Amino acid sequence: MIVDLHTRRRLCAAALGAALLPRLQPARAATPRRHAQLTLAGPGAVVSYPLMHMAANGALSDHTDQLRFRLWQTPDQLRTLLVNQDIDFSAAPSTLPALLHNRGMPVRLLNISVWGILWLVSRDPAVKTFADLAGRELVAPFQRDLPAVLLDTLLQAQAARGLAPVALRRTRDGQDAIALVLNGQAEHVLLVEPMASLLLWRAAQAGGVPLYRAQSLEQAWRSGFPEQPSLPQAGVMAAAGVAGDTELCRAVNQAYAESARWCAANPEACAALVRVHLPHLPAAAIETAIRSTRLESRSAREARPELEALYRLLASRYPQAIGGDLPPVGFYGP
Repeated sequence: MIVDLHTRRRLCAAALGAALLPRLQPARAATPRRHAQLTLAGPGAVVSYPLMHMAANGALSDHTDQLRFRLWQTPDQLRTLLVNQDIDFSAAPSTLPALLHNRGMPVRLLNISVWGILWLVSRDPAVKTFADLAGRELVAPFQRDLPAVLLDTLLQAQAARGLAPVALRRTRDGQDAIALVLNGQAEHVLLVEPMASLLLWRAAQAGGVPLYRAQSLEQAWRSGFPEQPSLPQAGVMAAAGVAGDTELCRAVNQAYAESARWCAANPEACAALVRVHLPHLPAAAIETAIRSTRLESRSAREARPELEALYRLLASRYPQAIGGDLPPVGFYGP
């Protein structure tokens, strides 16, 4: 049989198409990379409570055979854990991942979940706001971390408006600050939750001079910096070893958001869970801390405008807090 040139070309094209057909079929979804163990970490603050819940409830089961949580006490300890690759994800103040990234450690910020966690507590019921502290002494257990930077910035702004300066009395940690107030050696203190709730609980148990929860630093910030009304203070970061695993980072972000909603809705049950890791804290103080904290998880990519506004402010006043400049776009995950 004689086949003309046109027909021969059609037959060849059909044969070639049949040969390529298997390659054109939709690819199956890749199996998530499994890890024998993933380690979550964080300080003893409210930002870590959802991570504790994740570890206790077997979150990320598609990605790991074992999920555990470990505490760290100081930012310096966290840096050591990251350098030694001892942890995979950690709660952290929003400035620390930016600082580490700008210093060459390819970490990523996955989310921001804490937008209000610093409270002014006073022996004087007339002290309602930070402006009422003009000319007085304030105890603050912060040195080089984000709360110290925010407090210094706020007080400088108040002084620029003509208010008498506030005398800061730095202490080593929150426990020292609490002791000064309970012993009558200090009148006013700024504490991060759950330390503020712990101080109020201890004062009530002692039955001495009553203490009062005054203004949160975040409330004062909205008045002092209306162009930056929200404070993205803390969230979850991915260590360098897992920062490039987008699927895992998304899973962590989703699981954390679900656990944050559970903690906010169930403060009593969450407090019982937290006491497994922090048995020295009374359940009542933990519950109050949860209720007093704005725990709302948003991805870092979504919160990027608020983060960059904060980073710009810090870069103009305390550039060392973030390593000099804003992180690149790829820093904001997941």
